[in-house]
Amino acid sequence: MADTSRQGKVTVVGAGFYGSTTALRLAEYDVFETVVLTDIVEGKPEGIALDMNQSRPIEGFETKVVGVGGGSYEGTEGSDVVVITAGLPRKPGMSRMDLIETNAKIVRQVAENVAASSPDAVIIVVSNPLDEMTALAQLATQFPKNRVMGQAGMLDTARFSNNVAEELGVPVSSVRTLTLGSHGDTMVPVPSRCTVDGKPLSDVMAADRIEHLVDRTRNGGAEVVALLKTGSAYYAPSAAAARMARAVMEDSGAVMPVCAWVDGEYGINGVYLGVEAEIGRQGVRKVVEGDLSESELAGLREAAEAVRAKQADVADL
Repeated sequence: MADTSRQGKVTVVGAGFYGSTTALRLAEYDVFETVVLTDIVEGKPEGIALDMNQSRPIEGFETKVVGVGGGSYEGTEGSDVVVITAGLPRKPGMSRMDLIETNAKIVRQVAENVAASSPDAVIIVVSNPLDEMTALAQLATQFPKNRVMGQAGMLDTARFSNNVAEELGVPVSSVRTLTLGSHGDTMVPVPSRCTVDGKPLSDVMAADRIEHLVDRTRNGGAEVVALLKTGSAYYAPSAAAARMARAVMEDSGAVMPVCAWVDGEYGINGVYLGVEAEIGRQGVRKVVEGDLSESELAGLREAAEAVRAKQADVADL
């Protein structure tokens, strides 16, 4: 009798460190029927898939991993969720914005291919610069805006929470943080929503230390890039993207910080921005407006305008 406990197909585009790690996390959840990994390089995704499938008896999961190389989308047809990791990673000294022209061409091409082969998919973009590439993927696919979102807030909050936990010497599970805005310079930490064991962060940490950790979070990606020298972060980012894909597939309604289309919420209109959203089978069910202080709201609106200017530029790239 067929096992019906696993369902759906998730495609990960780009078999670099980020893509391959995301594919493995998705497979090890053991909730999907198939995880497809694609890349322009011939043989690489096929080899990674073979290797991952051979780990199944050891790790005890049944999800099948399929590799498709040579830039083909054969085998990805009818995917429920597509994670786009394609594009160049940063090198030391580069900002995310330095990648915009190169990655725009790649993301546009990928998005057009995805739209043709999986017209009903929910797309999760992780290519940098994140907010701009998410907007570009929506333009290129012409998908409803709720079905295209970007991964940033989950990663930034994870970095923030880890920074706080390490500084205070407490378990990460006792820390709750939130960042909104953009993935980069106009990231908006929300101290009013940050707690340690339920107590406000400002009660357990001095203001200058909070500011220091906020700054470290904002530069979290660059910190990793500077150490690695040959690429960018992928363990934490892949964990974030995989959790988002799972929330979509399971129609969980989980509220997560993601890059979503904002149209009226917080008095902000018509832009992709890091906000909290309820995630389900159709992507973003709704943007969840939390209580923000005056300065946090001002920061969010400032981020919206900075991102809006850049997103207008990508339409022509």
